[in-house]
Parts: sequence; structure tokens; C-alpha cells
Amino acid sequence: MAIRNIRVDDDPILRKKSREVTEFNDRLFELLDDMKETMYHSGGVGLAGPQVGVLKRVVVMDVSEDRNEFIELINPVITYEEGEQTGIEGCLSIPGLHGTVTRPNIVKVKAQNRDGKWCLYKGEELKARCFCHEIDHLDGILYKDKLDEGEQLYRNDGE
Repeated sequence: MAIRNIRVDDDPILRKKSREVTEFNDRLFELLDDMKETMYHSGGVGLAGPQVGVLKRVVVMDVSEDRNEFIELINPVITYEEGEQTGIEGCLSIPGLHGTVTRPNIVKVKAQNRDGKWCLYKGEELKARCFCHEIDHLDGILYKDKLDEGEQLYRNDGE
């Protein structure tokens, strides 16, 4: 496993649409393992393929406090949304900045695992927010594109 470089806001790859994964092989497994290590090393709760320069529809995430609920999503699709939540988001690709975004409060996602088997996932609150945020990355969308009306990005130190 290796820690990969995280692409930042001005990198054009972050604005491109990712391709569906069709081959479940050692290259994919290495990418997923590297993304997991990179996410944990960087202190993130999620990471999408484009953030490490790979235009594949892959996401890794772990929103648990004790960091023991790791999930891999391959070719994820949101199949259900319910409710609404407004909260602060940040992103490893937009370091040092945050913004207020409204997302669904409950989300269901269909995705393949590393064996190619389709699985269903349900997320509420932070997990739902993370599903939406990371799947947006696969379509070239950054959270700053979805800031609530009148909101703007701000620095962690309050600036």
C-alpha cells in the first residue's frame, strides 16, 4: 500500500466525470488499498478516485469515531433520499476551507464491493452527507458548488 497525492481544487481532473469500473483485478484492489491508507493518513472520512488522480467510480469512507467501519463503494448510485440536513463540510481537495451545505438526511446507495457483488448501504446524518459528497466527486462536483445561498467558503481559523 502507498499514500497517494491528493489533488487540490485547481486540478482539472476534479471536474471530470469518472468512468464505470468494469474490471475487478489487482490494479483495482491496489487503488482501493492505497485510497484507504491515504484517507486515514490525511484524516479524512471519505476519498473518491478523482481526488487521487484516477477517473474511476470508486469511493472509500469511514465516518465512525473509532475508525473501524471502513466501506468501499465501486460504481455507487444513490437510489433513495429523504429529509434534509444543513451542516459544515470540508474536503481533502480544498484544504483549510469549509462551507455550509444542505444535503439529504437519509440516503440509500447501491454499489459493488471489491468482489463485484452489488450491495445496499443506508446512511443517516454524517454518513448520508459523506455518501453524497463522495459520489458528487465522481461526477466532477465539489461541495463548494453546492454551498447554501449566500454562503461562502471560510478558513478553519474563522477568517
